Amino acid sequence: MTSQLLFIGTTELLLIGGLALLLFGGKKLPEMMKGLGQGVQSFKQGMKEPIEEETEETAETSEQAGKE
Repeated sequence: MTSQLLFIGTTELLLIGGLALLLFGGKKLPEMMKGLGQGVQSFKQGMKEPIEEETEETAETSEQAGKE
């Protein structure tokens, strides 16, 4: 049932976009989308950083284990 909810067609996207335009107006909508884009970019960057930190820590740990 949830897999059916994830698929949004063109008609639904146009309807959602039209409602957003009516609710927020033409001036506020681009500002909101810019903020949303920055939030997504920040989220993606945050997801990459822990992986990079883990690989550095793992490399340091393996080097220390090799010295012992």
